[in-house]
Amino acid sequence: MRDGHIHTPFCPHGSGDSLEQYVERAIMLGYKEISFTEHAPLPEGFTDPTPYQDSAMRREQIDHYFASLTDLKARYQNDIIIHIGLEVDFILGFEEKTARFLEDVGPLLDDGILSVHFLYCKGQYVCIDYSPEMFADIITLFGSIDNVYNTYYDTVLQSIRANLGPYKPKRIGHMTLIHKFQKRFPCSSPMTEPLLQILDEIKLRDYELDYNGAGARKPLCLQPYPPNWVIREAMKRNIRIIYGSDAHSANDLHQGTDVMLKEAFFD
Repeated sequence: MRDGHIHTPFCPHGSGDSLEQYVERAIMLGYKEISFTEHAPLPEGFTDPTPYQDSAMRREQIDHYFASLTDLKARYQNDIIIHIGLEVDFILGFEEKTARFLEDVGPLLDDGILSVHFLYCKGQYVCIDYSPEMFADIITLFGSIDNVYNTYYDTVLQSIRANLGPYKPKRIGHMTLIHKFQKRFPCSSPMTEPLLQILDEIKLRDYELDYNGAGARKPLCLQPYPPNWVIREAMKRNIRIIYGSDAHSANDLHQGTDVMLKEAFFD
């Protein structure tokens, strides 16, 4: 059992649970391998558009983050495999700065996830998963729900194709995150074509897919990211699929697995 997407007390919008709490719960649940993938510091010059600007770890914390996880790995080496990772944001216009950051920290990483949380429109960046109220404003900015969804999937595709250097993360995070509020803001299209195009690009580049349980627990989503029909398409392409709880508290570990396993493999 492996969980490839876990956050930490370094997350400013997380629970503050200690690293030890995460590890002890993972061991209790039977996990043999986990990756801590905290939100990497946002690129220099990028202004976090969320109200509290709490989307990611601060740059001055990065050394402490690596030191803490290195110590944790040593202390639990006989109990569980711990990987040091980051969840890196792909932000259009900041590719070069992201590549430079990865060049600096890459040698210290065991694992990594590349995700899209921010979209660009009409001279500004927006965060797509902050709240339903903010998502409603984003729809107004983009002109329609379909425009938001299409822009998101185009940005995910660009993230896969982007040249971010030798330490670019090879696992694509929660590729359908745009559906977080789908029960309130449904898209008129199932987005089948862009999703399959993304899978084909992942396969072409021999990347991995984050099978993320958090969406199954979100009341306006109630699906993993991506949904299970996409996972079945990924399996047809022999894409490596890594479960991720996207835990922001120790209790979040293992979330969504009941829905994911039942629907993905036994429909």
